[in-house]
Amino acid sequence: MRIAQRHLGPGHEPYIIAELGVNHDGSVDKALALVDAAARAGADAIKLQLFRADLLMSAAARLAAYQAAAGERDPVEMLRRLELSVHQMGPIVQRARARGLHAIVTVFSLPLVAQAELLPWDAYKTASPDIVHRPLLEALARTGRPLIISTGAAELGEVGRALTWLAEAGAGPDRTAVLQCVSSYPTPREDAELGGITSLCAIWPGVVGYSDHTAETDTGALAVTTGATVLEKHLTLDRTAAGPDHAASLDEAGLTEYVQQARQAAAGLRAGEGMNSQLPARPGKRVLERERDVRAVSRQSITAICDLPAGTVLQTEHLAFKRPGTGLLPFELPRVLGKPLTRAVAADMPVMPEDLA
Repeated sequence: MRIAQRHLGPGHEPYIIAELGVNHDGSVDKALALVDAAARAGADAIKLQLFRADLLMSAAARLAAYQAAAGERDPVEMLRRLELSVHQMGPIVQRARARGLHAIVTVFSLPLVAQAELLPWDAYKTASPDIVHRPLLEALARTGRPLIISTGAAELGEVGRALTWLAEAGAGPDRTAVLQCVSSYPTPREDAELGGITSLCAIWPGVVGYSDHTAETDTGALAVTTGATVLEKHLTLDRTAAGPDHAASLDEAGLTEYVQQARQAAAGLRAGEGMNSQLPARPGKRVLERERDVRAVSRQSITAICDLPAGTVLQTEHLAFKRPGTGLLPFELPRVLGKPLTRAVAADMPVMPEDLA
């Protein structure tokens, strides 16, 4: 697999993504400062998140527990405060290129794929909750760009199913990387679940990596020795800042150490050296109890665009995909289309299994 001219996979240097996420706090200037910090730390790429609160959050949306613990009070207001538009991202992409970094973006909503295509991204990424969002996965696959898939709070069978969808859409192992992840912010060291990397390697012949939500600097190195060749780590200017993700991120000094340790571990592997892990050896990929809240809150459901009375025969123009994931999931759209509603569904609310005849 390649991103721009960079080869990814076994035998190559670990590809390290500095996830800016929402740690720019909605400020382009802060995002530019984060790009500079990522470059100084030695990362290979920066990643942004493209979302719009009105497209992503339904009337049933709620905060994840970690977001509430960080002081957030309203999920829609939180996202509105943290949005960056495609227009605002343009200078950030330019700064990344000027600093020798690739620019990657996570697209959260199907209508935003066309907007994202206005900028010259080196790759796209999907967030862990969207492992069930077949329409979004297929739309990103059709762009022809490299694609990185996170798999937090997902069962191994769900990952395999999504990879099959992508392969059918033309994004096979030569274009797609899959990352083990634990959807907990921050992830305790003992729950890093590096054994999931081995499980993903067993089902995917392409690039496998680790999206790291621990607060540690050595877990990337341990992931490399387990088989990861792509690493993603959140970067912040201030770990004590108010906001949902700062506490689960590394600052520039921490990311510098993280990058150095990961590259040293890769050099050791090439030299035939091993590395003693201090993490529990738990084989297999599983959904941890601490991930279940994020799994429910952050997956998307098929959602009514407008008030739909009982008897409405559902068509694409009636429906969108929004959080939370408590209703019928996006990949279930074919079983929904053409079906009459047995009861009314209010605008901006998920369609539930019992709503269908």
